[in-house]
Amino acid sequence: MGRKQKKYYSVIRGFKPGIYDAWYGDDGAEIQVKGFSNPIYKGFKSFKEAQKWMDSFEGNGEAIYEQTATTYLSQITYSEIENSGANVIIYTDGGSLGNPGPGGFAAVIIKGKKIYEISGGYRLTTNNRMELMACVSALESIKPQSSVTLYSDSRYVVDAIAKGWAKRWQANSWMRNKTEPAKNSDLWKRLLDLCEQSSVDFKWIKGHANIPGNERCDQLAKQAAMSNELTPDKIFEKEYVKNTT
Repeated sequence: MGRKQKKYYSVIRGFKPGIYDAWYGDDGAEIQVKGFSNPIYKGFKSFKEAQKWMDSFEGNGEAIYEQTATTYLSQITYSEIENSGANVIIYTDGGSLGNPGPGGFAAVIIKGKKIYEISGGYRLTTNNRMELMACVSALESIKPQSSVTLYSDSRYVVDAIAKGWAKRWQANSWMRNKTEPAKNSDLWKRLLDLCEQSSVDFKWIKGHANIPGNERCDQLAKQAAMSNELTPDKIFEKEYVKNTT
C-alpha cells in the first residue's frame, strides 16, 4: 500500500502564505512555493496540525527574514556600509514582463547588520514605474531624517534625481518641455517628497554584475511580477486605456 498523501500544507514564506488543502493545481500549495526564493512550508495530515505549525511563526517574522537572508547578507561588505557615512543602505530594482506588462519591484534595506526585504507588483505597468516604485517603497519604510545611500541600476531614476531633472519637471508643472509632459509624475512627486524628509544619496550601479544586494532585488522583483495576486496600477492603467482607445 502506498504512502498516504498529506492533505494540508502550511506556507509560511511563499507568493501567498496560508494553509492549502491540495498540493497541485491553481489553488494548491506547489504554485505558491515553486520558484520562490527560500520558501518555508510543510505538509500535515490535519488542518489543526497545519494551523498549529503556522501559529508558531506568528510574531517571529524578523527571525524568519534574518534566516532566509543569510545566504546573501554574508556577501555584503560591512566596510562599504561603514565607510558610506549613511545609517541606511538601500538596493532597489524593478521591471515588467513586457513593457507594459505585469511588473514587480523590490528593495533590500540594510541598517547596521539588520536586513529587510520588501517587494510588490502590479498587473499592468512599465519598467520605469517599477524602478521608481522600488525607491518610493523603500524610503517610505524607513524613519524620516535618515541618512541613506540608495543604489539603483536605473539611469532613468538616478540621473533624474542627481542631475535635477525631476525637480525641474515639478517646477514646470510636470512638463519636460513646452509640449511634452513628464511621465510618471505621480511617482516622481512621491519620491521627491521623500527625499525632502531624509538625506538620500542616489548611486548608479551596473545591473547583473554580481552585486549581492542588486541581484537579490532582481530576484524578488521577478518573483513579484509572476505572482497570481497582482493589484492594478490604477494611475498607469487609466492613462494607458485613454491612450490606446
